[in-house]
Amino acid sequence: MSSALIQLLRAQANPANVAGMARYGINPQGTLGVPIPVLRRLAKETGKDHGLALELWDSAIHEARILATLVDDPARVTSSQMDRWAHDLDSWDICDQACQNLFRYTPHAFTKAARWARARPEFVRRAGFSLMAGLAGKARQAGDAPFEAFLPLIEEAAGDHRNMVKKAVNWALRAIGKRNRKLLREAIRTAEAVRRQDSRSARWIAADALRELRNPITVARIRA
Repeated sequence: MSSALIQLLRAQANPANVAGMARYGINPQGTLGVPIPVLRRLAKETGKDHGLALELWDSAIHEARILATLVDDPARVTSSQMDRWAHDLDSWDICDQACQNLFRYTPHAFTKAARWARARPEFVRRAGFSLMAGLAGKARQAGDAPFEAFLPLIEEAAGDHRNMVKKAVNWALRAIGKRNRKLLREAIRTAEAVRRQDSRSARWIAADALRELRNPITVARIRA
């Protein structure tokens, strides 16, 4: 079945889209230029299929890997699979699609977020913070403690100057702060500590996060 889906993807390849994606920092290697709405439609038609997801990912085709994150079954995703896929990441969009479509719904999500946040490869580290942001938005039943444990990792990584990392660190900090009033206070405290670091990336992360976390509209929404 994976070969049939890949054939469908290849039939819709669009080199102009690939060029446009490259301008936004998406790796053009192995990329076909198939739009996300098309991938989501294919995923809906296909349904959940763990074995198929593994085959699609192993194709190394950009869009097939995104499709894999949409059709995989989170309950069947193993810890080792997550590590293998994380180390295969070579573009920010696949990183974020994997975290938001799949990884955050697995039983290993909190553990991987903390572990990857200290990884050296750029996209593995980004995955750690992208996953934190996703969990902050979707893990409704989780208490505050796991998110409070993420804040020192955010502070620690704020000095990483790599663009794809610093943007994800900022995203995680803002997402955690918007979860509730207690975490808002903790996130602001963390942002203040980050701002005192002698690093351009840290100062950018702090300024951007504080601008949103102190915005009256944001504060009113959280209080409500």
